[in-house]
Amino acid sequence: MLLRISTEPQEGASYDDQLAVARRAEECGFDAFFRSDHYLAETDWSDGLPGPTDSWITLAGLARETRRIRLGTLVSSATFRNPAVLALTVAQVDRMSDGRVELGLGAGWFEAEHRAFGLDFPGPVTRFERLEEQLEIVTGLWDVPPGETFGFAGRHYRIEDSPGRPKPVQQPHPPLIIGGKGKARTPALAARFAAEFNAPFTSPEESVAFFDQVRVACAAIGRDPATLTMSMVHATIVGRDDAEVARRLTAYGKAGPFLKEHGLVGTPAQVVERLGRYPVERAYLQIIDQKDLDHLDLIAAEVLPHFQ
Repeated sequence: MLLRISTEPQEGASYDDQLAVARRAEECGFDAFFRSDHYLAETDWSDGLPGPTDSWITLAGLARETRRIRLGTLVSSATFRNPAVLALTVAQVDRMSDGRVELGLGAGWFEAEHRAFGLDFPGPVTRFERLEEQLEIVTGLWDVPPGETFGFAGRHYRIEDSPGRPKPVQQPHPPLIIGGKGKARTPALAARFAAEFNAPFTSPEESVAFFDQVRVACAAIGRDPATLTMSMVHATIVGRDDAEVARRLTAYGKAGPFLKEHGLVGTPAQVVERLGRYPVERAYLQIIDQKDLDHLDLIAAEVLPHFQ
């Protein structure tokens, strides 16, 4: 199992804070640094200061200031960007990182965030239609052979004679991650487009059920389910003793008591045991306090060696 670091910078992290976490994660031997793609903080977690940062501008900077660690979003919202521009942006950051980028893409869910930034927020059916079209466009632009052009005429987007440049470094293209708890459209989209399916904030038992749904969707279109990587993400709070765990839990505000019961919370031995119950190839450890670099050091020293 590969362990990756997942962050929520909208809760209060500057670019420099994120750079420090990414570099420390790289030094500690974690497989990847991922960040959310949000512009608005959850009010019961933090005040959001110093303010949001754009995910792909941030990852472009990190691409030039790290060397090994993989970089990506968990997840970008299809409501935020034109798909052709998104394909160009991710391809460019892939080139800037020499092929270390992954794109998590979802339908979008945070309505208040869309209102705050003047972004269109249609109903769930339309959002999933847009996500499907975006996946077709992004992969189509990445995959169109050099010298040819790509076109697409859908219900929500139209692309005419696009050259599909720049090309990403990774071939056939950067890995796509699709995740969520939907029982029909999400598994179907993952089976068609994704290299990885992510079960977010689930128990080990719940994650098995979601993975089974995705495997059924793969089989329905003739895809070998073994070609799809299964992963999870969960809030992670590790402390040497109960007092240190309690101190770190305060970063989650009102969610602390719930996470203590359901998250990856406890001493290193307790977190190792719970994490080992997930039948996944990759685990994203969600870290909220990005100034607490000692937290990364503890996880790297006492949890990471049990998995990779």
